[in-house]
Amino acid sequence: MITVKNPTLRYTLMRLGVFLGCLVVVHLLALAGVVPSGVGSSNALWIPLLALVISAPLSFILLRGQRDAMSEQIADGYQRARRNLRANQSMEDEADEAARRAAG
Repeated sequence: MITVKNPTLRYTLMRLGVFLGCLVVVHLLALAGVVPSGVGSSNALWIPLLALVISAPLSFILLRGQRDAMSEQIADGYQRARRNLRANQSMEDEADEAARRAAG
């Protein structure tokens, strides 16, 4: 089994897996006649849309932990970028102040 360390990639792959699982189940149910397979040539759109509608709440419930880990990763990256920006701004301010002192 492949282990993915990146929370965002892990969530995305698991979300895709839930969707593909729902797609297979909906397709099998359509073949069995349990759910309608579409009207005319709309089968190519009906089955994936139904799988998407089913997989969304399932992912919301089943992947809560992965979604929380992903949001922590994104929030940490945002905070790190903010700290770097502040550090760069303070370095620029110090350089500007030094240039003013040297000129004055």
